[in-house]
Amino acid sequence: MITINKVSKQFGAFKAVNDTSLHIQAGSIHGLLGSNGAGKTTLLKMVAGIYQVDGGEILFDDQNIYENEAYKSQMIFISDIPYFFTNSSLKDMANFYADMYPSFSWERFNQLVELLKFNPNKKLSKVSKGMKRQAAFVLAIAARPNVLLLDEPFDGLDPIMRHTIKNLLIQDVSKHEMHLFVSSHNLREMEDFCDSVSIMHEGKVLLERDLDELKGDICKLQMAFKQLPNDKFYQSLNIVDKKIKGRIVTCIIKGDFGDIEQYITQQEPLMYDILPLTLEEIFAYELGGYGYAIENIIVE
Repeated sequence: MITINKVSKQFGAFKAVNDTSLHIQAGSIHGLLGSNGAGKTTLLKMVAGIYQVDGGEILFDDQNIYENEAYKSQMIFISDIPYFFTNSSLKDMANFYADMYPSFSWERFNQLVELLKFNPNKKLSKVSKGMKRQAAFVLAIAARPNVLLLDEPFDGLDPIMRHTIKNLLIQDVSKHEMHLFVSSHNLREMEDFCDSVSIMHEGKVLLERDLDELKGDICKLQMAFKQLPNDKFYQSLNIVDKKIKGRIVTCIIKGDFGDIEQYITQQEPLMYDILPLTLEEIFAYELGGYGYAIENIIVE
């Protein structure tokens, strides 16, 4: 497990990360969401051991990660702009990674090169931004790290390649119990990828939740009535938000709604439907309780 415990980082008078705590479990994908400037990259660089924390601690399996060679040998950080040696090819970089990471697999490397139809001998300085991103993923996945940190990882990839890379990462997380920590400003892209998510804003983590828990705890209820029910009907539902348009009632309900259908049918609605919320809608209501507006925090 990666434990981030009350971590802070300051640059001059600017506090980029402020008393932040998170937990990333083995065999899971954690998404760190927030707008540009929220502190996501700074936090990732501290988890990578690039920046030393000013306060708090970051532990991997109860060991401090900063200047920890054993940790560095099983951790890879892919920044928003992947870095390669001057005039190097993918094959050149693979030789370097094979020396640096004990778990590097040439068999896996060759499989990925063939799957992505990547010329391993072409100079990486001559390929597109998207191809550079693919090269970074090929190297990282072939190295089989225990910890993989990704900063805005899918920028520059076309939709088909995004889907392919996501599937490869999900397989490795599942098979090898990898810790995958991903930062993004794109909430919709993380929705079908992560096991847990947190939202960061102005250097602080506003909330951290398991996605299954989050989605199972709130729903949208749409009902149509011949005659609208009185206020007593709504008091028996744990309503976060309610909108009435004509004879259509739309409610956001939070909490235990196992017996909701039986209760609704007693009111003899013309129709009703229980719908899941998107992650964006869920966070809009979650953050509203903290006094934040989602549109000021997440940029699509």
